[in-house]
Amino acid sequence: MALTCGIVGLPNVGKSTLFNALTETAQAEAANYPFCTVEPNVGRVPVPDPRLDRIAALAKSAKVVPTVLEFVDIAGLVKGASQGEGLGNKFLANIREVDAICHVLRCFDDGDVSHVDGAVDPVRDAETVNTELLLADLESMERRTDQAVKRARGGDKEAKAQADLMVPVLAALQDGKPARAAQIPDDRQDDLAALQLLTSKPVLYVCNVDEGTAATGNDYTAQVAEFAAQEGAGHVVVSARIEAEVAQLDAEERAAFLDDLGLQETGLARVIRAAYSLLGLLTFFTAGPKESRAWTVVAGSRAPQAAGRIHNDFERGFIKAETIAYGDYLDSGGEQGAKDAGKMRQEGKDYIVRDGDVMLFRFNV
Repeated sequence: MALTCGIVGLPNVGKSTLFNALTETAQAEAANYPFCTVEPNVGRVPVPDPRLDRIAALAKSAKVVPTVLEFVDIAGLVKGASQGEGLGNKFLANIREVDAICHVLRCFDDGDVSHVDGAVDPVRDAETVNTELLLADLESMERRTDQAVKRARGGDKEAKAQADLMVPVLAALQDGKPARAAQIPDDRQDDLAALQLLTSKPVLYVCNVDEGTAATGNDYTAQVAEFAAQEGAGHVVVSARIEAEVAQLDAEERAAFLDDLGLQETGLARVIRAAYSLLGLLTFFTAGPKESRAWTVVAGSRAPQAAGRIHNDFERGFIKAETIAYGDYLDSGGEQGAKDAGKMRQEGKDYIVRDGDVMLFRFNV
């Protein structure tokens, strides 16, 4: 199952244009009026990774299968969404379903494109959305924490564990901070995620700029960079309009077009890489004559968990993982060369997967 990033923001900031470019489709109508995206559009986006193509070439694979991220284009939010204004309830419900938030901010001036607040100010826009998410979480947590505390006082051990988690989260929200800012032990992060709080999700601010500042950024993006750093969030600069044009070009035309603009890669690649970092993900590979494939796991995953990404039986009956580092696979000319050079390792259940590992799992069920 692909991890999902919800594309959110105020109306008319370029969410749907970015979504269309990312997915290279016209699923989402990009129009100059609020709420043109009502039902969330979903697109599965292959993660660009040149390592996979090199591995496939050495393995002489008939098929190449990249790993994917799922992007969800969510309707624009307005002030009062936490109280149901605009499409508030639908907006908040859709955000609860995603793993991370890609928050698009308008960082360009254009008199032909209206702004819901009348003027461009990306930090104000970010605070508007963040405030609505926080207010929704605060209302939910006040009610849930009060109930847990009351049950805990009555001797309910499960409620006591819930209250121990909820009280510091509520304190953070009451202090105007997102739930992810609460001091929660590592062994309870899964419990925090289970609360499905909007402000517990990691955030990537996507600065949507004009074509002329796509390579350098501008004063608006500098403000967002400072704001994101204060929040401990990520940020990336893209031009949704450029990405929409790039999506229509073939590989050779795309490279020339980007070069003319002073760009080394597409905004898609930057957003994907930033989203990967945001979610704490890494990629491992499997390779053979039938196919070479990239797989996604959370950083820190052990070999059996990685095997389980391929099939549950691989994890259940895990014996060992024959593992070659990407650099060794490349330098040795593929799997057989790595074996001959003694670069293939036999790793057991406690092995922590590294980014770029080429793996073959042995199992028995």
